[in-house]
This record gives sequence, C-alpha cells and structure tokens, in this order.
Amino acid sequence: MKLKLDPANGNVVLQDGKPVYVMDDGSEIAFDAARNMESLKNLRTENQQRREKAETLEGQLKAFEGIDATAAKAALETIGKIDQKKLVENGELEKVRAQMKTEYETKLAEANDKFVKLQAQFDGEKIGGEFARSKFIAEKLAIPAGMVQDSFGKHFKLEGGKLIGVHADGEKIYSKANPGEVANFDEALSIIVERYPHKDSILKSDQKGGSGSPAGQGGGQGGGGNKSLTRAQFEGLDAQQRAEHFAKGGAVVDNP
Repeated sequence: MKLKLDPANGNVVLQDGKPVYVMDDGSEIAFDAARNMESLKNLRTENQQRREKAETLEGQLKAFEGIDATAAKAALETIGKIDQKKLVENGELEKVRAQMKTEYETKLAEANDKFVKLQAQFDGEKIGGEFARSKFIAEKLAIPAGMVQDSFGKHFKLEGGKLIGVHADGEKIYSKANPGEVANFDEALSIIVERYPHKDSILKSDQKGGSGSPAGQGGGQGGGGNKSLTRAQFEGLDAQQRAEHFAKGGAVVDNP
C-alpha cells in the first residue's frame, strides 16, 4: 500500500485528520495510528498472558511423562506377593490384592483424566494464541478475535505440534501462495472466511470489494437480517446478541 497524495500540491491526503492509504487492490483507507497502536498493545498483552499460561500447562504435562502403566501394574503385583504365605494363612491375600487393585486403578484413572484435561486445555491455549496474534483478523475482520475463534476454531487442530486448518470434510487446507504446502494460520483462515456465506457481515467495510455502505443502519439490538450496526451499537450487545446478529447476516460498520 502507499500514501495517497494530492495531485495539485503533492501533500498527503487526510480524512478526519488521518492519512489516507491506497491499498494494492485500489481501495482506500484512512489509517488511524492511535487506534492501531492501542490494538497492538492489547494484542501484545493478551499474547503474553496466553504464552505464560501455555508454558504453565506444558510444565504440568511433563509431570506425566514416562508413566508406564504396564510397569506400574507389574510392580504392584510384585508387592502383592510379599509375605504371601502369612497372608494365605490368615485368609487375607485375596482381600489385600483386591484392595490394592482398586486403589491402583482409581489413581490411574484419575491421572489419565487429569492428563486428558490438561492436554485439551494446552491445545486450546495454543490455538487461542494464534487467533489473538492473527494479522488477518486485526486488519480484515470487524469482529474480535474471540468471536472469530468461537465461529471458526473448529476448522483448526494441532497435528505433530503444528496448527493446521481443515475444511468441513476434515481435509487439510493447502496454500494458494505455496502450492503443495499446508497453508499457514492466516492464509487458512482467509480461505475459510472467503467460503463463509455471510462473510460481508464480518469483514471490515473497506474489505468488501468496494460495494459501498451496507443497506440499512441500526434495526435494533441483535437485529440481523441484512441490517447493519455501527461499531458502538455492536459493542453494546452481549455475546449471544452479537452471535445472533451475524447468524442472521447482519453487518458491523465503522461509527459515522
């Protein structure tokens, strides 16, 4: 992109005090530096928090490394044979074996359940961090990263420690820029959004192919039905109303 200059005097063209840039596709956007700096600051803070949480979870998961259920069971069986003669004589052998087996199986089930929950939480933090850091979301979409994750998070999964995008049929999303390679996060998300039936309702107004302002302003909270809300109206809705607004094809436009 490049600055738009006044052909008469060569000065930078301003819109509401903001410099105007001409994008590669010919569209124009007034760059709000203060707003973008605040957004970057918030993203950095959220990214730091997510990274710290992910590191904590990763440390907790390491506590389960090296657990060999087969070896643990064999060890318990060995212990169970200690002084079996006395136990047999007292009629307590089977009782002790049953008690030890129950305790072992209970603890193993608890450990396995905790591991599964921690792994799921860790994976969630890894995926959430990608949405929080996404340049595509920050520059192209008119809804917060959290709502984007709620809507499209199901299209991403961790495979071999790497986050990949998948289509509805489970097939991997491959890069258009680098044929034969799996698309990176932002490219995969852009492909998913491009196929979303109501994509115009979540794209920023300057990303809608120059179609102009969407028809109908307002229309009540959580309106939807091809109606648009200003950003201020949208931010006044609760999470359910926002989701309903987009589900009905509603859009969000910059405040006038």
